[in-house]
Amino acid sequence: MTDSMTTPTQLTEHTLLREGCPLHYWTGGTAGRPWLVFMHGATLDHRMFNAQVKACAADYGVLVWDARGHGRSQPIGAGFSLQRCAEDMQAILDAEGIERPILCGQSLGGYIAQHIYRLAPGRVRAMIIIGSTPIAKAYSRWEIWALKASLPLFRLWPYNHFTRTIAASTALKPEVQAYALQAARQIPKADFVTIWQAVTLAISEKGDPPARPALAVGSLEGPSAPLVEGRAGLALGAIAAGAPDLLVADCI
Repeated sequence: MTDSMTTPTQLTEHTLLREGCPLHYWTGGTAGRPWLVFMHGATLDHRMFNAQVKACAADYGVLVWDARGHGRSQPIGAGFSLQRCAEDMQAILDAEGIERPILCGQSLGGYIAQHIYRLAPGRVRAMIIIGSTPIAKAYSRWEIWALKASLPLFRLWPYNHFTRTIAASTALKPEVQAYALQAARQIPKADFVTIWQAVTLAISEKGDPPARPALAVGSLEGPSAPLVEGRAGLALGAIAAGAPDLLVADCI
């Protein structure tokens, strides 16, 4: 059974101060192999991918982080936006000399992955998007309104009850629910509202088309294949739905 509460011992912690936020991230895995960069969803942190780190470390370099405002990456600093988070990750990749990683993002992390590709398509080897929507797609006014309408609800929702609800709906296993609750309660409510406001701006009526180069979007093969457990599924070709030039294929 995977320990969801502690950081895997094979990872080394680093800190990069950027725009008022100490960005905490961890690296490990096998030298000389392609890099897998895992980016967690809103309210979670780097420990979300403990099982995947364990499964992939023998075959890949692995990097996990606490996004700005999450986990140990507090205070939130100069503010929170998807583009700022994408630039945060680019700064980390620069600091570690990582040139063309495979990006794996869940929910919020999936949006950040897409923004990294939008900003610098040439430095992305491939992308895995879990439980996120394509920013390149044009959405209806109703879809945009429905997402934005969640923000005032979250402002009014008592935070203790809200975090319990998030934890119960995020995972099936009690030990993972306990992790999700602990992770969410690391974030002050005001910061969560700031983070979620950025998420509500992720989609638009026109879409945000990425750059032209082809990109593999799909699943990992081999012994590291079971990347996702429980309710989270792999959204194959999610970005390609809004960007016909992207190649839908296995990443490796």
